[in-house]
Amino acid sequence: MAVSDPRQILKQIPSRPGVYRMLDAEGKVLYVGKAKDLKRRVASYFSRSLNRRLQVMVSQIADVELTVTRTEGEALLLENNLIKSLRPRFNVLLRDDKSYPYIRLTDGDAFPRLAFYRGSRKGGDRFFGPYPSAWAVRETLQLLQKLFPVRQCEDGFFRNRSRPCLQYQIKRCSGPCVSLVTQEDYAEDVDHTVKFLEGRTDEVVSELAQRMEQASESLDFERAALLRDQIATLRRIQQRQYVSGEGGDLDIVACMQEGGLSCVQVFFIRAGRNLGNKVFFPKVPEGTARSGVISAFLAQFYADKEIPPQVLVSPDPEDKDLLESAFSERSGRRVSIKARVRSDRARWLEMARGNATLALRSRLGSQAGYRQRLEALREALMLDELPARIECFDVSHTSGERTVASCVVFDAEGPCKSAYRRFNIEDIAAGDDYAAMHQALTRRYTRIKQGEYPSPDLLLIDGGRGQLGSVSDALQELAVSGVTLVGVSKGRDRRPGAEQLWLSGRDAAVILPADSPAMHLVQQIRDEAHRFAITGHRQRRAKARTRSQLEDISGVGPKRRQRLLRQFGGIQGLARAAVEDIARVEGISPALAQQIYDAFHQAGPSA
Repeated sequence: MAVSDPRQILKQIPSRPGVYRMLDAEGKVLYVGKAKDLKRRVASYFSRSLNRRLQVMVSQIADVELTVTRTEGEALLLENNLIKSLRPRFNVLLRDDKSYPYIRLTDGDAFPRLAFYRGSRKGGDRFFGPYPSAWAVRETLQLLQKLFPVRQCEDGFFRNRSRPCLQYQIKRCSGPCVSLVTQEDYAEDVDHTVKFLEGRTDEVVSELAQRMEQASESLDFERAALLRDQIATLRRIQQRQYVSGEGGDLDIVACMQEGGLSCVQVFFIRAGRNLGNKVFFPKVPEGTARSGVISAFLAQFYADKEIPPQVLVSPDPEDKDLLESAFSERSGRRVSIKARVRSDRARWLEMARGNATLALRSRLGSQAGYRQRLEALREALMLDELPARIECFDVSHTSGERTVASCVVFDAEGPCKSAYRRFNIEDIAAGDDYAAMHQALTRRYTRIKQGEYPSPDLLLIDGGRGQLGSVSDALQELAVSGVTLVGVSKGRDRRPGAEQLWLSGRDAAVILPADSPAMHLVQQIRDEAHRFAITGHRQRRAKARTRSQLEDISGVGPKRRQRLLRQFGGIQGLARAAVEDIARVEGISPALAQQIYDAFHQAGPSA
């Protein structure tokens, strides 16, 4: 039921800054807005021509609630808090409730640790970021390991070592846990790491160049060569990651619209380094212009996040001056929002627009059902962001014979079959699934740490708490962090749909309804890993069982093997033949005939 006489409502509204909430007949909030003059803004909904979206909204308004504030800036902050909590139908809604990840350098340790971190930034530790995604943090940490071998392992793992771990063997750590590096040399690596993360790479290069010259003068040419390679790597990274002509911190935000969807692309520049980008698809009411979308996006996105001194935008947002004022007041320094820029900045804005357009078209062409299940899985597991890459491992064998582990990969578009991998498991006790999974994970993540494959956001294991513990140990030894680990076990009666999800660090299992889209996605991924493992195991077993025993006899090559099988009609006929009969075959000597006979009669016939 709509308002019958708007004048009765308008009489109660003061001409002061504040926030208004449009309610329907059932008391549900339709829209939340802010105003410098509440009376004038609310009256405008009932006295001017409106677009179709606002006409629909006004036709449903039954009441208006107000909150008066001291300034329009306060109204902006309150508006966005209410939008996030109430999620009104006619507002632009940004789904971005997660905290952004950082790189943390611990303080107070003789050998500080470098690690992935998400949460409150309190205490004496140092934090670098924010980064747009967990993937961007992991990529940077892997890069830093190659440049400066600062430890990334957990403190408990570090303090209980009696020998160096695999990270030392692959030259990703200097071995401080067993005193293979002095505190002074380790402190130098930490100092270079900090300077790199702060964008002071030129200083690091100068210091390394000086040390290279000193090593050369002292005839330590091996050391000089290592430093030369380190400098060359830093130079390549500098060319790849740094924004031409930029220094300091800024964000680049562009909004594009197509096919009824709006996409906002954000690039994060910190200390002159491009930390990566993040794409958003806010829920936008029909008819909302790009300027309105980006205005609402900026207000909601920076409501509880660190704001850089500069934000480049496309297009110019509505309420630009108000946004600048509110952001400056909250951050305690001048924050500028610019849409009209030149040179390098104009090219970066164009790049952000291009990325937003590509993301829009990819979104429009993707399968809506898969996206829905992915979002449901994120909510079910309480993940901070949609997993961009999911890996699932399974093990298959027959009574311990020819064990094969599989790894399947799903990305934002679905199965990524080109990234599937199998592992032939060796040197473990027959039927030891824990050891098999541990070996597969170690082999897989060693290559990930070496940069051969991207690291997943979510890791699924076909198994319960025991398997989860084995996998957790393997990842801890490799100093892998920032990956959500989930074990998928069958229920008590082992019926499909009754699976239990075990999350690392939680005592109780997560049990989802059988009709849950999240459970359907987990089952799909788990079943795909199971199928891929079984196929690999069967192929390996069949190859072993169909292998001719003739292939293991020295002196029997392809031609002699062919003659023997033709002469006796197959492997079974050859197994029944006498030594004298075998020796009559062309090219087979009596001595070789005896070897062939012995091979079959000692081990028994085999296909």
